[in-house]
Amino acid sequence: MRALNRGLWISILSVGLMQSAYAILPIEKLNSVKGAKVFLVQTKALPMVDIEISIDAGDRYDPADKSGLADMTAGLMSYGARGDKGVWTEAQIADEIADLGANIGVSVGGERTTMRIRSLSRKDLRDRAVQLAATMLSSPLYDAKILEREKQRSITNLLEAETKPEFVLERRFKKSVYGSYPLGNSPTVKSVGSVSVSDLMQFHKTFYRGDRIIISIVGDVDSAQADEIAQILLKKIPQSGVAIAPIPMLERSPVESLVAREIQIPFGSQQAHIAMGMTAIARNNPDYFPLLVGNYILGGGGFVSRLVSEVREKRGLAYSVFSYFAPGKETGIFQSGLQTKNDQAALALEVLSSTIGKFIADGPTSSELVAAKSNLVNGYPLRIDNNRKLLDNVSSIAWNDLPLDTMEIWTKQVEAVTLEQVTAAFQKHLAMDRMKIVVLGAQSKTAR
Repeated sequence: MRALNRGLWISILSVGLMQSAYAILPIEKLNSVKGAKVFLVQTKALPMVDIEISIDAGDRYDPADKSGLADMTAGLMSYGARGDKGVWTEAQIADEIADLGANIGVSVGGERTTMRIRSLSRKDLRDRAVQLAATMLSSPLYDAKILEREKQRSITNLLEAETKPEFVLERRFKKSVYGSYPLGNSPTVKSVGSVSVSDLMQFHKTFYRGDRIIISIVGDVDSAQADEIAQILLKKIPQSGVAIAPIPMLERSPVESLVAREIQIPFGSQQAHIAMGMTAIARNNPDYFPLLVGNYILGGGGFVSRLVSEVREKRGLAYSVFSYFAPGKETGIFQSGLQTKNDQAALALEVLSSTIGKFIADGPTSSELVAAKSNLVNGYPLRIDNNRKLLDNVSSIAWNDLPLDTMEIWTKQVEAVTLEQVTAAFQKHLAMDRMKIVVLGAQSKTAR
C-alpha cells in the first residue's frame, strides 16, 4: 500500500509540474455545518483534495501565565485520540497517515489554530483521512506521560532558541510592538512547565467548537462531497459553548522619543540584528492594496526595492534587508529589518530609518509605481498555481471576511492603485516617531 501510494504521488506531482498556469476558479460558500462556515474551490487538475480547518483558538487566547497553551493543545492532537473503535495511539495515527499517503498537520498562529489535511480524492482513502482528522480534532487523548514528554521537548527547544540571535530579536520586537496586548507574550520555561492535562482539556472544550471554525476545501470534490467532508469533520464537535471574554483592542503604537522607542540588547553574535516597526492594518482595511504596492517598492520587492538599493547596493551594509506588512483579521504590524557587522550597526540603522522616513514623506516615483504594479500583476499566477496555494488564498479570504471574488479582482485592485493613494496610506498608517527599534549585537550601541 505504501509503495503504491509513493508511485501515485510521483505521477500526481509530475502532472502538477506540467501545468503552466492555474485558472482563477470561483469560491463557493456552502451551507453552514454546526455553525461553522464552509468554502469550496473545485478543481479537476489532480485527483487530490486539500482541506483546512481554521479554529479561532490562537496564541492570543493563552493565559498570561500559561503562554504556549494553545500550541500544546493543538500539537498533542497528533499524539493520541479516542475513536469510535477505541484509542488511536501516537504510532497508530502516524501509521494510518503513512498508509493513506496522506498528510495531516496542525499549526498555531497568533489568531488561529489550523489543521490541514491532504489526501487523494478517491472516496475510500479520502474518507479514512477525514475520519482520522475528525477523531484527532474532536477527541484528543491528552495523555499525561506524553504531555510531560512534550513539555520537556518544548523547554529544551526554547532554551536552545534563546541562544539564537534571530529568536531573541523577534521575541523582544514582538513584545515592544504589541506591549500588553496578548500577542506580546511568548512561551517561557515557567509558562510551558505549568501547563497541565486539565488546562489542555479546558482550552479544547472552550475554543474547539463549530461557531469558531471555518472549513476551506480545494480539490477534486463537488459541493455534495465537500458538505459530506464537513459533516464528518464536525460530527462530534459541539456547535457552541461558554461565553469567551473578548480580546482587548490593539492600541496603535504611541508617539515616543527615540530613547523610549529603542531597545539595545548586548548579545554574543557575529553580526548586529536590527528590527524596526509598529502596529499597522488588518487585512480588510481599505488601504491594504496601496500599502501592498507601496511596500513592494520600499522593501518587499527584493533586489528592486528602495531598501536594497540604499542599504546593500550603495553602501554594502547588509546582504539582505526587508520590510513587510503582516495584516491579520483584527490586528496587523509593519516590520523592517537587516543584519550587519556589529561596528556598522549605527550606520545601517540610520540608513534604514532615513530610507523608510523618506518613503513615508514623499512616496514612490511614477516609474517605481508602474514597475511594482507590473511585477505584482505578472507574478500573481504564481500565487495560485497549485492546490496548496489556492487553499492559502481561500483560507485567508474566509478568515478575514473578504469578498468571495477577491482572487478574481486582485490584479484589478493592484492596477487601480495611484501614487496619491500610496503616499496617503503610508502617511496615515506609519510614522517614524512611532517606530519601535530593537538592536541586538555584541556592539549594539548605536547612539545617533
